[in-house]
Amino acid sequence: MILSSFVVNSFFPDSAAGGRLTCAQPCARLRRLPTREDTPIQTEAPPREIVQVVEHLFRTEAARMVATLAGIFGVQHLALAEDVVQEALVRALQAWSFHGLPANPSAWILRTARNLALDVVRRERIFRDKEPELIRLTEEKTPVPDGAGLGEPEIADDRLRLMFVCCHPAIAPEAQAALALKTLCGFGVSEIARAFLTTDAAIAKRLTRARQRIAEARIPFEIPAGPDLERRLDGVLRALYLVFNEGYKASAGDQLVRDEICQEAIRLAELLAVHPAGDQPKTHALLALMYLHAARTPARVDDAGRLLRLQEQDRTRWDQRRLARGMFHLAHSAAGGALSEYHLQAAIAAAHGRAPDYNSTDWPQILALYDQLVQRNSSPVIALNRAVALAAVAGPLAGLNALGRIRDHASLERYHLFHAVSGDFAFQLGRRTEAAEHFQKAMALAELKTEQAYLGKRLAACATPLLPAG
Repeated sequence: MILSSFVVNSFFPDSAAGGRLTCAQPCARLRRLPTREDTPIQTEAPPREIVQVVEHLFRTEAARMVATLAGIFGVQHLALAEDVVQEALVRALQAWSFHGLPANPSAWILRTARNLALDVVRRERIFRDKEPELIRLTEEKTPVPDGAGLGEPEIADDRLRLMFVCCHPAIAPEAQAALALKTLCGFGVSEIARAFLTTDAAIAKRLTRARQRIAEARIPFEIPAGPDLERRLDGVLRALYLVFNEGYKASAGDQLVRDEICQEAIRLAELLAVHPAGDQPKTHALLALMYLHAARTPARVDDAGRLLRLQEQDRTRWDQRRLARGMFHLAHSAAGGALSEYHLQAAIAAAHGRAPDYNSTDWPQILALYDQLVQRNSSPVIALNRAVALAAVAGPLAGLNALGRIRDHASLERYHLFHAVSGDFAFQLGRRTEAAEHFQKAMALAELKTEQAYLGKRLAACATPLLPAG
């Protein structure tokens, strides 16, 4: 199940989580490798500045390195690429703590990952005949720069190329976005499970099956052309949508916004939009949606880092450049007669963006757009967003009744924002006991500390005596 439009942004505080170094344990074939002489065993905690650099590289560079190595060794060996990059990050913590930061940390990690991969190559018969060619390729291959341009007729960006691999029709649709999130962004299984409102075990199975299909189908590391590209484009857009959603509204952690993830999703979508095959209205609609939401980032917390609801935000702090870019892409998306879910969601974001303050928001228009959206997508999260819009037009009781009519209601019972919204509606109606129960459930389910703190304040407010009527 795919999440909808940056959930409940009109009610609940816009939120996201901080980056975390979540390197998995090295696989068995890597654990057999000897520790290099220039990488002493670390017995004490690494210096904080070293940890921060490695965490930054994990968030910003690891996925690019995985894509680079997958292009060299073959995408059917994607797991090997992921393993060696993770092991290289662990070794960076050890080596840099003793020897200091190298002149080019990113190149150090890629070189270490490459050498680890070559060690595996030399030990595994599957690579033996290809070893000389692989060594030549690894010597030539360098990290993709931030300003990677476009080549004709295909997109000259390894990460976007790998995203099309993840969205190959041989892979089940429900596994495509999960694989892209894991491979291209380094998301953990639990993070992906929360994004899909499912279990860790279900996501782990999807990832295993997806990698098996890549190997069995021998999917090439390339951008398809013509009809093949068109068939895969929807999967790529869905994956980019989820990548941005995790940066804008993360699933766990201490910090609120992972802006580097938002920026990477926007960068990849921009690359896609300027390619002749990707220059389609729905691509520009998705870019509009991303930019219009990213514009709110500077105003989503106060000076103390506390969450601010949409009605509490200082709109003068919204990023006007991003707003303008969003409106530009929204206008560009109007070409042709196709109307996608991204068009509707971007139009909702634009309605918020055009309002000079919260009270000026055109809620009837937003509700009408959600009415169209729920006809196209039966996601319970979209229905949850619609209930918020309905409450803004017709009052909290109408919103609460709409929540009770949502299909697949059971899946929302483990979703903290469902209980946060239910609690808010009950609170507005003066049902303090009912509201407190929902806020308690929301706190128990929330992973983000800033959300937990906000919900704690709402729970405490439920104990405040009601003022007498009149």
